[in-house]
Amino acid sequence: MYQFVLGKISTLCADPLASTLADRSPQGAQQASWLAGRTLLARTLSPHPLPDIIYGEQGKPAFAKGHPLWFNLSHSGDDIALLMSDEGEVGCDIEVIRPRKNWQALANAVFSMTEHDELEREAPEERLAAFWRIWTRKEAIIKQRGGSAWQIVSIDSTAQTHAVSQLQVGSLSLAVCTSTPYTLTTESIIHVGKFLAGK
Repeated sequence: MYQFVLGKISTLCADPLASTLADRSPQGAQQASWLAGRTLLARTLSPHPLPDIIYGEQGKPAFAKGHPLWFNLSHSGDDIALLMSDEGEVGCDIEVIRPRKNWQALANAVFSMTEHDELEREAPEERLAAFWRIWTRKEAIIKQRGGSAWQIVSIDSTAQTHAVSQLQVGSLSLAVCTSTPYTLTTESIIHVGKFLAGK
């Protein structure tokens, strides 16, 4: 079973549950995304309580040992995504498709030859979206492994060794990396407003 939930940080932070979690949240720039992520996890698992969360060597959050579910969170701008699984480790990445200064130089520095080929096959006006498509795949793979962003250069997201699926929804580039094959589709996405209404 895989669940992919998409929501807004501002909406989740306004959820009454967020105020009950606020005393545990970090202060500063990460507070809103932390609160939104914990609220999204708690609402997804409801009526079961939110289990203790531990952190791996590279900082990947996970449920405490013995819990039968795996999850990964990602956010970009006001958008946040949660991927949950009972089949093994998962990674997800979400990026708002947006201009990024020197994105071509970044692609030159971290993309593999086959990723470059994929980028170059696109029409010039589609290359920025293709950059984010490849970037989200690479991030999802790293996050599934519990790796560090520094490893992005060593990942070839076109290799057949990864169970990766990706999708563009409006201005969002989404990618997941799963332990078993899973296809992310617009129909499989649970939007947080509809999801919470059904709880």
